[in-house]
Amino acid sequence: QVQVEESGGDLVQVGGSLNLSCSVSTTLRFDMYAMGWFRQASGKEREGVASIDLNGRTTRYPDSVKGRFAISRDNTKNMVYLQRNRLEPEDTGRYYCAAAFGGGSGLRAAGYNYGGQGTEVFVYS
Repeated sequence: QVQVEESGGDLVQVGGSLNLSCSVSTTLRFDMYAMGWFRQASGKEREGVASIDLNGRTTRYPDSVKGRFAISRDNTKNMVYLQRNRLEPEDTGRYYCAAAFGGGSGLRAAGYNYGGQGTEVFVYS
């Protein structure tokens, strides 16, 4: 069984920064899971904003956040982080962390086996 929990959501002004954290509890090794961050804005579909492979060497981002978001992981602490800079109103939404056993899911939400309840982010001008 895998439990995923996000934290760090908040209100932040346009142009500001906000870091999100994700803790994972699993009976297996944490480095057996690729990880991803997704967001869903009101009335929109869930979209992948960052993914990281098993050992943290390969990351992926959509063009909308490339250069502004950075995903990282600490396999010794079962943690995944999403650093977000130069935030825009379009970055508002509920952010979810997800785990994919065995890796290889990239930014496709369907490829992930486990997810958390999300953490809310609101970017205001």
